[in-house]
Amino acid sequence: MFIWFAVLGVVITWAVFQSPAIDYRLVALGSVLPVVEVPFGAGPLHALVAPTAVLVVVMAATVRRRLVRRRWLGLPIGMYMHLVVDLAFTLTATFWWPFLGWSFTPGPAPELDRGIWSVVMELAGLALGWWAWRRFGLDDAQRRSRFLRTGQLDRAVMGGPGPRSGGRTP
Repeated sequence: MFIWFAVLGVVITWAVFQSPAIDYRLVALGSVLPVVEVPFGAGPLHALVAPTAVLVVVMAATVRRRLVRRRWLGLPIGMYMHLVVDLAFTLTATFWWPFLGWSFTPGPAPELDRGIWSVVMELAGLALGWWAWRRFGLDDAQRRSRFLRTGQLDRAVMGGPGPRSGGRTP
């Protein structure tokens, strides 16, 4: 379940912040990062404390470096996105770990507990990814190159209803 988390994390972050300075590659990375612990069950990366700790580290490490901070904020934002999209808050003991105790919610991680819905979610992630590719103008080689180099989206795709509208409606 990588596509669902990566694409949805990027699209939701873009929709909420509309910031061309966020490194959306880091948002995608943060969105899939908790998946690494899935074979062992939901653990600390599915807890609210993990993205909050990463946020504190980013804020402390980037004092007086606003642009660097804006770029690295993508990582904890992506981690928070994973918690929302994965419905991690439904695993109360894990989500609030260690505040409600030192043990995690027993059973498999939510990513493995959905059965056929995991396939449906990945297919929906592919469809949304195709939409985002077009919406963000990544079919243009120059925009795609900028995104791959910096993780940033072109300012022209911020706001507005259609691709490359520059925020203006026709």
